Amino acid sequence: MADVPGAGRSFPYVSFLRVYEPLDAFSDAQQLAILEQRTRGRRVTEHMERIDAMRRITRAVSDPFPHHAQDLVRVLHFPRSNGTTAPYYCPNQLAVRTHLSAESLEQTIRGPLMDVLLPEIAREAHQARLDPETLSESTAKLHTRSATWGVPFAWFVLIHEDDLTEVVDDDGEVHTVRVSVTISDCIDRARRAVANLAIAAPELDLLEELTEITEWLESFRRDAVVELDYGPVADLVFPDESPMDVRMGIECLAEADMTGAAAAYRRLASRWVPIRQLARAS
Repeated sequence: MADVPGAGRSFPYVSFLRVYEPLDAFSDAQQLAILEQRTRGRRVTEHMERIDAMRRITRAVSDPFPHHAQDLVRVLHFPRSNGTTAPYYCPNQLAVRTHLSAESLEQTIRGPLMDVLLPEIAREAHQARLDPETLSESTAKLHTRSATWGVPFAWFVLIHEDDLTEVVDDDGEVHTVRVSVTISDCIDRARRAVANLAIAAPELDLLEELTEITEWLESFRRDAVVELDYGPVADLVFPDESPMDVRMGIECLAEADMTGAAAAYRRLASRWVPIRQLARAS
């Protein structure tokens, strides 16, 4: 199935951090849903998600919430130590994620604008469609995190430049770059960075972000796989040296090398600040 024309240039830029688990990590009901979708290619899944999102945001009545649609499942084939590959699965959990996004939006936007973006009747209807038991469970174990207008620097701590990397491109345009690595490696890298920052720079927001991400990763099984999906922003930055720059910056801080740390930050800022400024462009 062909991609939606211009999908690689969709705005705003959205990147994702996903956790994939083996089939037996899910409940019986979840496994049945996964088995129905496990042969579908990733390209088709991404196409289906874009089409569904477009339908929701272009409804005649303002209501961006999903309505009883089948939750999509992404499949990642990751190499084992014995040279074979195994399938891992990441449920989209769209209903729960939109619910949490709406709650977050309510804390930042008040008054008539909120009612225009998310009418109260739409919010109430979506709340009624959610199963309280599964909502609580899914909220406690979200498999997907998203970020707009750039990749959070904390995410780069989890990956290295030699991790498994897939570049999805077409006619010279990079649609996305996906980097995958075992969750155990991610946790080890995050813990090491947290330990260094706690001593060298406890005032940095990066320390708090990494601590929270580490706790999130630790809620999953140790045989899971983590994927950083750059999304369309990859076309602006790939090949990207951000993972190395973040790592070098933290190592320089740990060694009290402020010059090296400042140089690493300048490289990151020159790469990502212009992209983040697009969020305020008219």
